[in-house]
Amino acid sequence: QVQLVQSGGGSVQVGGSLTLSCAAPEHSSWMYPMGWFRQAPGKDREFVSAISGTGTRSYYGDSVKGRFTISRETAKNAVSLQMNSLKSEDTAVYYCALDVNRYSTVSNRSSEWTDWGQGTQVTVSS
Repeated sequence: QVQLVQSGGGSVQVGGSLTLSCAAPEHSSWMYPMGWFRQAPGKDREFVSAISGTGTRSYYGDSVKGRFTISRETAKNAVSLQMNSLKSEDTAVYYCALDVNRYSTVSNRSSEWTDWGQGTQVTVSS
């Protein structure tokens, strides 16, 4: 089990921005994909974004393309999610994820990721 520590999140108005961060302080996660999922009340966990182990490929869910940007800091075993132009439908608990079973590819299925952060609430209000 890899410990993933999340930070960031909070409340913002529609159109605002937030940044989420996630680090694996005790694990060399640099070679593995890291990503973000979110879960709103009563809904399934949804793929948001992921970045390959090499950091050269990034992926986004359709609902966040063009608004969110994922990046990773290899030296810090960390990944960040910059969220711009936030909408009320972005409100959810956001989870950081790590997949130690993959290297250059990523999965958009939450069941295939191996380790999870504690989750952080993002609330977007009008």
